[in-house]
Amino acid sequence: MATHTTPTIRPTTAAAVVPDVKPLLRRPAVEAATGESRSTIYRKIERGLFPKPVCIGRDKNGNASQTGWPAHEVAAINAARIAGKSDEEIKKLVVELEAARTIGKEA
Repeated sequence: MATHTTPTIRPTTAAAVVPDVKPLLRRPAVEAATGESRSTIYRKIERGLFPKPVCIGRDKNGNASQTGWPAHEVAAINAARIAGKSDEEIKKLVVELEAARTIGKEA
């Protein structure tokens, strides 16, 4: 007598399909995650205390029309602030985070 087994169906997650996903946060989510206003975030970017956003969309003229921040970068800045890092240490961290974006990128 043949036995019939039901195949196991496993739920598919984004991590299973694309294991190296690094989520991007739009500005309102960054504001919520940091507790900072839009103007404070951009002032910190100008001072080198927060990473620049990455382009995630362009308009018909090729200008960046949509931007976001890698979630791990926002988390790293938050962790550094919580740890009491100085502004100079934060600036070094920002340089490292932004430099890491190009690692493995083909020229």
